[in-house]
This record gives sequence, structure tokens and C-alpha cells, in this order.
Amino acid sequence: MARMHPLSVVAKSSARGSCLRAGLAVALLFGGALADAAAQEDEVTRWWRAREMTDNLAGLRDIAWDRGVIMEGRWRAIYFGILASENGSGNAFPQELAFNLWMDLAKFSKLTALEGLAAFGEVRWREPGAAANPNTIVDGDGLFNPSRYSGGVGWRLMSFGLSYERNGFLGREDALVVHAGWIQPQKEFINQPLAHLFANNALGSSEGLGGNIPFGSSFSTWGATIEAAPVDWFYAKSGLFMSYFNPTHSSNHGLMFRGDSQSGNGLFFLGETGVNPVLGPDELPGHYAFGGYIYGEDNPQFGGDKFGFYWQADQMLWREEGEQGLRMFSLYYFAPKYNNDFPFYVQGGLVYEGAIPGRDNDQLMAGAALGQYSYYDLVEARAAGEPEPTQSLIVEIGYSIRLSGWGFVQPFAQYLVQPDGTPAVANAATLGLFFGIDF
Repeated sequence: MARMHPLSVVAKSSARGSCLRAGLAVALLFGGALADAAAQEDEVTRWWRAREMTDNLAGLRDIAWDRGVIMEGRWRAIYFGILASENGSGNAFPQELAFNLWMDLAKFSKLTALEGLAAFGEVRWREPGAAANPNTIVDGDGLFNPSRYSGGVGWRLMSFGLSYERNGFLGREDALVVHAGWIQPQKEFINQPLAHLFANNALGSSEGLGGNIPFGSSFSTWGATIEAAPVDWFYAKSGLFMSYFNPTHSSNHGLMFRGDSQSGNGLFFLGETGVNPVLGPDELPGHYAFGGYIYGEDNPQFGGDKFGFYWQADQMLWREEGEQGLRMFSLYYFAPKYNNDFPFYVQGGLVYEGAIPGRDNDQLMAGAALGQYSYYDLVEARAAGEPEPTQSLIVEIGYSIRLSGWGFVQPFAQYLVQPDGTPAVANAATLGLFFGIDF
């Protein structure tokens, strides 16, 4: 066997070492690249699943939360493709942009004497102009406007004030809650989250009361509410507010702090009591409430204060897994016919979360709202030789696709029967897309 020169052995050994080191370096680089890619993928996945599109704002949200401050924003938009209506076909695109601020004053100031006290505020912008309002084509009653975002357009100061939670009262947290300031009654009463999933104004915002009194998402006023919940399943709540003439007009940008001195201001009382039972072995949550209001305002149509009553019944009917399952919601509203446009109103619907396998957070929904006009409206129209209103009906179906933790798109269809209460205005059919981003 031929003997190898010692330098050849060293050279071959050195070559093998160089190859090993090079292979190791390549493996480390490749492995590092894979690790970086995996880390980036995990970061993207975490961002995609985050509650807000801006996520933690490079740590600013954590810093703010450490000081007791929560900042939130949202963008909502609805595209309406009107297939048929009183004024033919067309389209509209209303939008809403809102910013909210909540501040724990004890945490912010580091003063324990302020424990339970918080400050809050909200500003909002809605697209002005006829092109953003589908009702300019549909020509229906404002209560049944196809869009929930067509009132209170432009910039608007929605709320600011103080909130107080008495921890430890009656041995429970949040057993006593007080809100005071420039606030929105609609956000304080008739808590019906499933109805707010819909695009139509009656279902998604006004909830029947808005046909008789200012109770939509654009009504802000001075007031205060107090809520007591001595046990988990029962609560009682009341509120007293300032009422004033024409508060939701587009010229009011939420700055009518003095109300309307020319037409006179009044008082607006709302009261509600309810139970939150958990039923059956599957622990199906429900919410049942009864409430009423007295709205003090000189009614130019009939005269006298307005009052009415409502009954709410929401219940999870069947649970599939976690929060997935079938839920129903309903609201019934009664008012005297002599001083209200709608003495009877009813709305209800079904929402199925996770109806399609693999789409656990999507929501399939169907809802309807019916309002009957007052006999006095009929008499007034008859005397004026105008069409006599009887009732209006809206039906809406949709499917909310949860694209991420902070975004959704919701195809929907609406059909409005007698949108202005009379056969004189044609029925309307629309197809649309509801968009939303939380940031």
C-alpha cells in the first residue's frame, strides 16, 4: 500500500475541516433564517389575531394602560347597492370614524382617594352628503332608513364625563355604577348587542324608540344614570337627562350644551330593570328587561309629554362549543297612540356564531322590524289628502366574516315593505357590504 506524504494527509484533513465548518455555517445561517421566518410568522399571526389593527402601538398602549388610559378607534362603512325602490336603483356609501378615551383617574394620578372614578369621552365623524344616504333613493321613514350611519353627519362630540364604580358595595364589584356628563342615552339603556350587528337603522340603532323620541346613536345630552346590581342575575337602572328640540339635526355637532332655548328644554327620564339568568345544564345565558320613558317636550304634532314602555328578551338557545351557538333577540315597544308616531314596534332575530365548520367566529344572522303608525297620523294624513300610513316592515339577512381579530366584512340583503308606511312609496330591495376595522 502506497504511503501518503504527511503534507497530503494534513491538506486532506484541513479540507475536510473546511467543508465541515462551511456546512455548519450554512446550516446555522439556514436554521437562523428559518427561525427568523418562524418568528416573523408568529409575529404576523399575533398581529392578525390582535384586537386592534394598530396592536400595541410599539408599546404605547402598555405604557398608557400602566397609567390607566385606554385609547380605541373604529372605522365602519356600508356599501348599499339599491336594486329597486321608489326612486329606482342606485348606490350609497356612508362611513363612520370614531375615537374613544377612558381614563382611570386613581391609576393616572396615583391618588387612592379617586379609586373607582374614571373619565371618558368620544368624538365621531360621519360622511355628509346625499351620496352617503341610501334613503335619498329609498324615500322611507327615517326610523327605517336602510343605513344606521346616515344621521348626525360630520364631526360630532358624542360624550364626555365621569364614571364611578363602587367596588365592595353589597360585597360585590361593580354593584353600583354612576355615569354623569354629556352622554348618549342609547348607550345606557336597551343593551342588545345582537341587534347592533345589523346595518338597518331601526334594528342597528334606534330600536323602535327612535321613531318617537331622540334615541338614536346621534343624540347626546346632559344627564346622569345610576345602576345597582346587588346580585349577579338582577339589576335596576335609571337615568335623568335634558331633552331639547331637534337634537339630532346635522347642524348640531354635539355642541348644543344649552339645548334649544327658543323652543324650550325639558327633562327626559328612563328606567329599566332586568335579570340575566343562566339556563339549563349547558349554562345558556339570557337577558330579560322591562323599561319605560317619559320625554318632556312640547310635541308640536299632538301636544304633551311623550311616554312609552319596552320589553326585551334575549336568549342563547343552543350552545355548540364555547361561545359558538344559536342566539335570539327580541324587543317589544308600546306607547300611547295620541302622542307618538309608533304606538307599537317589534323587532327580533337570530344569530348563529360558528355556523360553518372552521369559521368559528363568523356570524350568520337574520332580523326583522315592524312598526305600526298611530291612528292620529292616519287621521292627519287623511285630512290633508295624503296617503294614510299604516305600517312599515324591514327584513335583513347577513353573514359577518371575521377576517382578523380587528376586521370584518359582512355581505347582507335588505327588503323594506312600505318603507314610508304607505303603499304610495314602493318597496325597496338592497344588497350591500358592511365593513369594519378596530384600531
